Amino acid sequence: MSFSESVLAPWALLLSGLLSLAVLVWVLMLKPWQALLDDTALQHRWLAATLAVVLMWQLRAQAVDWLTLHLVFTVLMTLVFKAPLALLSNVMINLAMVLIGRNEWPLLGANVLVTGIVPALTTGLIWRFVDRKMPDNLMVFMFACGFFGTALATLAGGLTAVGLIVMAGTDPEAVYLAREYARFLPLLMPSEAFITGMLLSVLLVYHPQWVATFNDHRYIDMQ
Repeated sequence: MSFSESVLAPWALLLSGLLSLAVLVWVLMLKPWQALLDDTALQHRWLAATLAVVLMWQLRAQAVDWLTLHLVFTVLMTLVFKAPLALLSNVMINLAMVLIGRNEWPLLGANVLVTGIVPALTTGLIWRFVDRKMPDNLMVFMFACGFFGTALATLAGGLTAVGLIVMAGTDPEAVYLAREYARFLPLLMPSEAFITGMLLSVLLVYHPQWVATFNDHRYIDMQ
């Protein structure tokens, strides 16, 4: 889900843009590209995954002119590549959406916030909880992070988008529709959770070493 036309007040666009820029600066300070330079295979997987998400974002439902519904895949990218690379990928994906004319330039910061920062942060918090507090079990990781975590991240991103419109919407009709849309958020969560969980399950079975947040020695070999 992302904004395609601006219905936000200028102050909200500026604030979300500055927040997204601050997070991007933090990500760049972590030098996530170093891992890509050290591992050619990781570089290829990350670029291929980023391109695949760009293509998947083309499968979208335009419920209203200013809001587009689509699968986000930020949770899967965060679990597979960790948050810095996932956020860098999300910025590139949103830039691609602007360059091909799908979204407007002023909405770049808001879209990065809704589709990237909030879902990645939610995923990171859930992963930390699972990693430190829950049993070392493959199924626990798969369901808690892959299915349940994706559902919560989707909800968090959706509520962020609704909150932006309600607080800073310039069109009364858009504010009304956003409030109505919030009631249907639980219906959107299962689709993202199912697809992310399914893809994560395939990776954990065939290529667990590709999932950066998953310790195959701890979750599989030690059981």
